[in-house]
Amino acid sequence: MLALHLLQSAPVHVNTLLTQQVLADPKWADTLTDADRHALSPLFWTHVNPYGRFEPDMNRRLDLDLATRTVPGPRTPREEGAAVPG
Repeated sequence: MLALHLLQSAPVHVNTLLTQQVLADPKWADTLTDADRHALSPLFWTHVNPYGRFEPDMNRRLDLDLATRTVPGPRTPREEGAAVPG
């Protein structure tokens, strides 16, 4: 049971890192609206192949080093009088 939980959590972690990497790009940061940011989720599975062959290249690592990139910080709360889109 714990192995299944780990198997489900690992792609979510990788998806989170990949999403952060995309959001660190200023082009995307300026393009996305607040509604777009609210709709982001690391729960996408279209790149996962649960059936068939997968041959990983164990000599190559994913470029997930976010330490050298600028990651957007936490959002500040809106002003009290600002309307929240519904």
